[in-house]
Amino acid sequence: MTDLFAESEAANLDQVQPLAARMRPTTLSEFVGQQHFLGEGKLLWRMLQARRLGSVIFFGPPGVGKTTLARLLAQETDSRFRQLSAVTSGVKELREVLEEARNEVAAGGRPTLLMIDEIHRFNRAQQDALLPDVEEGIVILVGLTTSNPFFAVNDALVSRSRVFEFEALSVDDIKALVRRALSDNVRGLGQYNASIDDDALTFLAEVSDGDARRALGALEVAVLSANNPQRLQLNREIVADAVQRKAIRYDPTGDDHYDAASALIKSIRGSDPDAGIYWLARMLEGGEDVRFLARRLVILASEDVGNADPHALPLAIAAMQACEFVGLPECQLTLAQTVAYLACAPKSNAATVAIGEARHDVREGRLLPVPRHLQDSHYAGAKRLGHGKGYEYAHDAPGGVAAQDYLGVEREYYRPTDRGFEQQLGERLEAIRQRLRSEKPAS
Repeated sequence: MTDLFAESEAANLDQVQPLAARMRPTTLSEFVGQQHFLGEGKLLWRMLQARRLGSVIFFGPPGVGKTTLARLLAQETDSRFRQLSAVTSGVKELREVLEEARNEVAAGGRPTLLMIDEIHRFNRAQQDALLPDVEEGIVILVGLTTSNPFFAVNDALVSRSRVFEFEALSVDDIKALVRRALSDNVRGLGQYNASIDDDALTFLAEVSDGDARRALGALEVAVLSANNPQRLQLNREIVADAVQRKAIRYDPTGDDHYDAASALIKSIRGSDPDAGIYWLARMLEGGEDVRFLARRLVILASEDVGNADPHALPLAIAAMQACEFVGLPECQLTLAQTVAYLACAPKSNAATVAIGEARHDVREGRLLPVPRHLQDSHYAGAKRLGHGKGYEYAHDAPGGVAAQDYLGVEREYYRPTDRGFEQQLGERLEAIRQRLRSEKPAS
């Protein structure tokens, strides 16, 4: 009777599972995506072939198969599967699982594959508790995280694990999963004989952003919410209604924030306004802090545009002030205008390079004394010390340039480019430097 009750309970639980859970691959051959490390001849494939899995960390966006692959690895290595969530489990639960795994190994039993979801949420003490058993091979650790483990997980744990980065599923991968779900009579929606036209399938695959769970969830809603799901022909309108407004995956404090900011800056630096506008929109839709965006644009105006377009910096500062004054949603217009202008502006990092080289010389080289003729002479006793003696007032010199030594050694830090206004500055600077070198330094 106990077995009958257990079977009935299992069947009831299966019935309430969403489509994405029911369609999880049951064998490694059914697994879709991640061929860059799971394909034949790739690293994880070789580790499985050699029966030397070891501990691994899977990181990547949601819905790309991290949990599914962890379960399949336990099956492929004939290991006992245990699962913990770093959100709900503490050191007590962790030690219980580790003790159970050690006893099993000591008794000659199977190894234990321990999957820890959101492993980056374990504090340092909890992560350290894993180290001895991971190092001794008592458990095969599979840590799952949406955050970059090189920032979010202890160095000691990362060094003992192979790190695999999961990529968002391709449009073709999502299409294959949707077709499989529509045709599967046991776990999927095959009993409804529903079909989907090519336009709707492409739309669903693209709007899902590589997230299988999102695609299958929308598919299930589209089929089951129909007045007559039997032999339903899914078109784009039906699918779009099921999808509704998609959630933008964006963590304003994690990898998404830094990666999108990097893409924004590099797109503007590369003079691509279209890419710059897209990454700006991506960050705004994800709830990025407008002040952060404004600060980055002010920095870029000096770092990457510089004197090639002297108007860039005041424009960026004006945009920062306007964003503070206007706020969202209207300040998106100001940000878009600034991004477009900075992307199209001529580029120069000459000032950036100059200050970098000068600070390096200050840190690493001999500190240069201030030449005596440049020293402050506006105090009693300065004349007796000879401070300021021989200084030439530049405004009294021809062209406003006094031929005297201002540094004590010959250095050229600022090297203007031949782009934009900086080309004119470069020509003027060459004439100035020739004049400065035409006479010996003042004594």
